[in-house]
Amino acid sequence: MTPEEVRRTATGPTAGLAPGYAQANLIAVPLDWAYDVLLFTQRNPKPCPVLDVTDPGATTTVLADHADLRRDVPRYRVWEHGTLTAEPADATPFWRDDLVAFLIGCSFTFESALTRAGVPLRYVDQGRNVPMYVTNRPCRPAGRIRGPLVVSMRYIPASLVDTARATTARMPAVHGAPVHTGNPADLGIRDLDTPDFGDPTTPEPGDVPVFWACGVTPQAAVMASKPPFAITHAPGHMFVTDVRDDHYTI
Repeated sequence: MTPEEVRRTATGPTAGLAPGYAQANLIAVPLDWAYDVLLFTQRNPKPCPVLDVTDPGATTTVLADHADLRRDVPRYRVWEHGTLTAEPADATPFWRDDLVAFLIGCSFTFESALTRAGVPLRYVDQGRNVPMYVTNRPCRPAGRIRGPLVVSMRYIPASLVDTARATTARMPAVHGAPVHTGNPADLGIRDLDTPDFGDPTTPEPGDVPVFWACGVTPQAAVMASKPPFAITHAPGHMFVTDVRDDHYTI
């Protein structure tokens, strides 16, 4: 599928769709909160690498010609004072003229590179959404925005962990190298079978859990900081861009 086809037709998680193209997390907040979010992303670049920021009220992005940020994400989340109030497939009725949208790099972008390097993606093979977990690591606060680091987890064969680390380290704009490998308790994660977002994944013998910073971190910040209004993507349901993934490889 092309990125445009994914944007037009996808209804579920976007991992493995439009391989070779970058995907992005979305958070849109009122202009009054936009500087706080921008500062939060600048202070926490590992989970929040910014790919684009729109003008207030804009519904387009330089990352994809003719795309509409209100309609071209498979599923959205609408937040009021930190509470999830709706999960529409089309955010047009909720979009406001004062919203500033942030497109944040997504680790789905480096998965084509992992596949080329011979690293299996268990959750994709199992037809599931990537599991994501809220950790015990606080992000650096910015103005009114605060919250914990969220991570995504992929089971990787122990013999390929170094390959996965080296491959993803070359793509810092989409989270880069892992933040942790091994014992999930070190991140405050009690049970890998009960992710905070996404679906649990079944490991194969010899696999170890590897954790990457995740662009759902701003959603955890929304829940903690309680801005009056925000729109985000639903975890795993990304905005697929027209930008090739190797554009973000160094």
